[in-house]
Amino acid sequence: MSKFSAQVSLLFIVVALVYAFVPVFSVDEGEVKTLWDTCLVKITPKCALNIIAVVFGNRTLSDLCCSDLVKEGKLCHDTLIKYIADRPSLIAHETEYLKKRDEVWNQCVSISKTL
Repeated sequence: MSKFSAQVSLLFIVVALVYAFVPVFSVDEGEVKTLWDTCLVKITPKCALNIIAVVFGNRTLSDLCCSDLVKEGKLCHDTLIKYIADRPSLIAHETEYLKKRDEVWNQCVSISKTL
């Protein structure tokens, strides 16, 4: 039961992060719902947080999360990271984050081919 509670807590954290980082005025509400329905449900909250920490911080991505990321798909990965990078507080470094996003994707594709 404790493991389930932790997973639910992580899910709420991911939801809160997405809502906090998604620019309200530049994204159509229907588009956010579509993203949620098609992208975020394909990846575990733990991996979503891990990927965000890698792209926007100095963390290391686990092989398991790489596998989840590749299953999620490049379009979902690109779109979600772009939405976060478009935040006014992060926009000055957007190019750096988008470059890191692409590096993470390429790394994960390579890793997933060896699994």
